[in-house]
Amino acid sequence: MKRESGFLHMARNIILVSLALFACWTAAFYITRSVYSLIPWEPHELIAFLINAMLGFILFGIGITCIGPLVKGRDNEHFNELIQALKSISRGDFRVNLDAAFARRGGRQGHTHPYAQLVESINDMAAKLKAMEDLRQEFISNVSHEIGSPLTSIIGFARALKDKKMDQEQRDQYLTIIETECVRLSRLSDNLMKLAVLDASEHASHQTTYRLDRQLVTLILACEPQWDDKKIDMNVEMEELEITADEDLMIQVWVNLLHNAIKFTPPGGKIDVLLTQSEENVSVRITDSGPGIALQDQLRIFERFYKADESRTRALGGSGLGLSIVHKIVDMHDGTVAVSSIPGKGATFTVHIPLNKRIDTGEDEG
Repeated sequence: MKRESGFLHMARNIILVSLALFACWTAAFYITRSVYSLIPWEPHELIAFLINAMLGFILFGIGITCIGPLVKGRDNEHFNELIQALKSISRGDFRVNLDAAFARRGGRQGHTHPYAQLVESINDMAAKLKAMEDLRQEFISNVSHEIGSPLTSIIGFARALKDKKMDQEQRDQYLTIIETECVRLSRLSDNLMKLAVLDASEHASHQTTYRLDRQLVTLILACEPQWDDKKIDMNVEMEELEITADEDLMIQVWVNLLHNAIKFTPPGGKIDVLLTQSEENVSVRITDSGPGIALQDQLRIFERFYKADESRTRALGGSGLGLSIVHKIVDMHDGTVAVSSIPGKGATFTVHIPLNKRIDTGEDEG
């Protein structure tokens, strides 16, 4: 269809140019005939033909010269609009939205302006840059908030400690709060660094083939002091299987999910860890008996700094970055992570990792 439209467009232009030349040659014929009638000279037919052709081309050139600036002026106007839009984007103003009718200006019905595709690209680029800028602003706001809260507590209790009349018990309590807030800041800094490294395109992936079941058991045993202190019933069911993945990165996935499960499971509750294998995927399912997650929160829980329960998460020292790290790492392995929950009946996080799927690092294998 596009080829047919292009052919018709070319044929139309050829016809228009031919008609213009015909008109110029006709005008040249009558001009030279008038001139011959005024002077006593009748040139040879060949010479007369050459004179008419030459004059016709001269008239055609004069016409193009007169019409050209008008067409060029419209194109310059369009081009200047594009330049101004790009200048606005370079200054950080991403509210650029060139009129969609721009592609049809100065043309006939169904005619597409040569700059149409460029206009669409600029609009698309501006929209994506604006979305990125909005995310950046939100990210800065969240980081400032997360850093500001513990700093305010540290400054306040540090000033209070200057009171020499304060008894030792209260002094120890304030010092404990300061230490807790410092740990919280350190954890936030560490998570931000992890996300920065994961986001960097030059992040190096060190993939190995290893026993996933052994990795999970090791991490569950490492967390035993936490879940044993809360008298949590830890139920583990695993198949013996191997995967090819970045072992260190996957440790961060399981540690974050296990810590979340332990953190939100009440004393005397239960956590189930299930590892299964299908033809193409490895599935790890971690289920807790905590308070669960509301449906509207499940849709955003993997966003950076998003917290399903602000007060409860803050009290437990969360920063809203752990699940973002999980999502990023799993996505790097071409896997998926999902949450299902009924409020009041716990939550289940399910991770699917393709078997023997290598991370694309952009490096060619030798």
